[in-house]
Amino acid sequence: MSQKLDILIFGAHADDAEIGMAGTIVKHTTAGLSVGICDLTAAEMSSNGTVELRKEEANRAAQVLGLTMRSNLGLPDRGLFVSPENIECVTAEIRKYSPSIVFAPYWEDRHPDHIACSKLVEEAVFNAKLRRYLPDQPAVKVDELFFYFINDLGKTDLIVDVTDHYGMKEEALSCYRSQFEKNHEDAVSTPLTEGYIERVRARDALLGQRKLIPYAEGFATKSPYKVHLFNSKETY
Repeated sequence: MSQKLDILIFGAHADDAEIGMAGTIVKHTTAGLSVGICDLTAAEMSSNGTVELRKEEANRAAQVLGLTMRSNLGLPDRGLFVSPENIECVTAEIRKYSPSIVFAPYWEDRHPDHIACSKLVEEAVFNAKLRRYLPDQPAVKVDELFFYFINDLGKTDLIVDVTDHYGMKEEALSCYRSQFEKNHEDAVSTPLTEGYIERVRARDALLGQRKLIPYAEGFATKSPYKVHLFNSKETY
């Protein structure tokens, strides 16, 4: 039986989770929580890099982040349709690791695969708790589903102060040289190669400014978030 995770994060491609919440990941792994990432595709349609190189980069980033596990479902890049088969694959991954908290990309984004990933995970979180759905696997109830931002910032319900761990976020992003640098002769210009990391840094600084902290990562939720006391400084 696989190790139960405290947190399981889904992304359409390796680097999605790092862009949206690498600081939050490191903050939790250094606190002793078990965190895993599941990439849905091998990003075989990416304009730069190769499947093999992206896998190497993802493994290096996983070490930086201190992940307990990183998996890849091998679903088709640009083929992340909300189909019964794809929902089953994601549901099985949730049941395999039985996480307390699941993260998925925000449901609005310029990249259609990020939107599809968001919907697939939302469907899978619901199905994972149904004991008559895929009855050969034990049902799993996820306590919380949160959404992180990749390209487009939406309404932010929660922010996490990642100031002390921001250097590790930048180190994790730097693992993906094939995506953020034009370091090969056949590399082409994409939104990621044109100062993307600098824009992510500016976004995280702007989010932090709302609470007068240097860097923060934002999250959205579709359900009410429970707190113990409103005057508590530690609600998450």
